[in-house]
Amino acid sequence: MTRIAYLLTQDRGGPVDVTVRLATALAARDLDVRIFGPTPARGAKSVRGLHEELRVAGKHDLTAAARARAAIRGWQPDVVHAQDRRAGLVIAGLRAGRGPRPALVQTYHGVPDDVTEPWFRGERPTAGPAAYTRTVLAADAVVARLLDRTVVPAEAMGRFLHRRLKLPVARLTHIDNCVDPAEPDPPRGPVRHLVFVGLLVDRKGILDLLAALALPGVLPPDARLTVVGDGPQRADAERAAQTSPLTGRVTFLGFRPDAPALLAGADALVLPSSMEQQPLVVAEAMAAGKPVVATATGGVADMLDVAGVPSFLAPPGDVPALADRLRTLFAEPDPGRIGRLLAARADARYRPEACARRHLALYEELAGARVSPAGRARLRPRLRA
Repeated sequence: MTRIAYLLTQDRGGPVDVTVRLATALAARDLDVRIFGPTPARGAKSVRGLHEELRVAGKHDLTAAARARAAIRGWQPDVVHAQDRRAGLVIAGLRAGRGPRPALVQTYHGVPDDVTEPWFRGERPTAGPAAYTRTVLAADAVVARLLDRTVVPAEAMGRFLHRRLKLPVARLTHIDNCVDPAEPDPPRGPVRHLVFVGLLVDRKGILDLLAALALPGVLPPDARLTVVGDGPQRADAERAAQTSPLTGRVTFLGFRPDAPALLAGADALVLPSSMEQQPLVVAEAMAAGKPVVATATGGVADMLDVAGVPSFLAPPGDVPALADRLRTLFAEPDPGRIGRLLAARADARYRPEACARRHLALYEELAGARVSPAGRARLRPRLRA
């Protein structure tokens, strides 16, 4: 039976959430799975017995990286899957040494913060990122060439890695992220309660969102916003929310491990990022039956391209366009219909079973089909396309 090791160097964020769901889905089908890394901030109970505490605090902590590789080697996995940038750097070192080595996989979840959408898409002329970021991307390209496969949750990211980092298409595999199934609860009336979920950093666009909502005629008198997340822009965001017409209508909750439950209690999600790949919060909102206002960045447009659903997408950084999309959403006569269509799409595309099936096929390919016939028989009947 294939033994699958996941390596994390973070305790929260999209890569952690995806790893917890994927590992849980595979372990439930009697596959041998272990997560090496810090205790997850969300979902720790669901991976109890599958998790081994391990920390690599920084890319320059060579001693911790060596300990991580030794712990993984000692478990003797057939596949090692890194789920963040630092973890990919660590497992690249597993190529060294004698004897058989495991198949090495990474998921490339996102680009550095100063990569702009035009440069990401290859538009010319456009300013590129800083020299340091170019060095990081060059290192990413080296690591990817040392590994057997790089998984990209969005096809747009695969095109970027092929065009900018010159990674061969054959070394890239597109597999959607996964989110926990939810009982859809579409809006029962007009959208009046927005929720933002994410880090309060520049690329997530929280200040753009508040500026758009503050423009005349955007925010209905009975509408409000809940902000879930924390970060360096929180103080600036709280000051912006104290100006009219936002005064008393924006609530800041900080980081919360129950973000899906908070989504379920709102009418719609708004995510005005300057750069994304395939944000989990959009898939979670879709699963909960919530309309989404977002920016056309990375794979977001593909996620929300559902027949019968109007577009609420704005160009990244365009505050007037974002305000226009918000006005349209607030005026939408039947947001519940939109929510139901999005929930159906999420059920088909982002369930953990679909994610597990795709990953297992990749692992079988790379590890030489080491999963036992009995293991495959237990897994496949319960996995949905």
